Amino acid sequence: MNTLFPVEPEFPTGFYYHPGFINQDEEEKLMETIAGTELHPFHFQGYEAKRKVASFGHDWNFEKRVLSKGQDIPVAFMWLIEKLAAFMDIRPDHFAELLVTEYPAGSVINWHRDAPPFDIIAGISLNTDCQFRLRPQEKAKQTRKSVISLQVQRRSLYIMQGIARTQWQHSTLPVKNTRYSITLRSLRSAV
Repeated sequence: MNTLFPVEPEFPTGFYYHPGFINQDEEEKLMETIAGTELHPFHFQGYEAKRKVASFGHDWNFEKRVLSKGQDIPVAFMWLIEKLAAFMDIRPDHFAELLVTEYPAGSVINWHRDAPPFDIIAGISLNTDCQFRLRPQEKAKQTRKSVISLQVQRRSLYIMQGIARTQWQHSTLPVKNTRYSITLRSLRSAV
C-alpha cells in the first residue's frame, strides 16, 4: 500500500528509538575518547568475532558464563551516562556496564539476546548508520513477516527493556563503514 507519509514500524513493548540523542560535537568528543581506549578482539564461544571491544564495570564472560567486576568506567564517559540517566529518569549508577565496540566495514551482529544478568540495554550508534533488526525469541513466531527492521542513525539512541529485552532477539546487517557503539547495561538486581 502506498502512503503519503512513511509508516513507522510497530516496535515490541519496551523498545524505544531516539534519533539525534547526541549532537555532532558530542559524537566527536566520544570518538576522541574511544580513540584513546584500548580495544581488543571479541571472543565468543571459541571464535574471534569481526569486531573489537572494551568493557568497563561489570563484564559477562561468554566462555565461563559468569559475571565479574572489571575495570571502572572511565570518567570521560560519565557525561554520557549522566545524560542518558536524566533522559530515562533513573540514577546514573543504575548502569553497571559500559561496552565500547568497533564494527569494521562488512561486520554484522548475529541474532541474539544480551547476557542473562543484564536488564536495560541502551545503545548509542556512532560514525555511521546501521540496519538494526528485531525478531521474536520464540522459534514458532520467527517468520519473515515477524522481523522488524530499522535504520539506526549515527548519534541515535535505542533502548531495550521489558518484553523487547526478554522476548525478542536483535541483530544488525553488514555495515558499509566502520561503526562504533557505546552500550550501557543495567543489572537485573539493580533498583
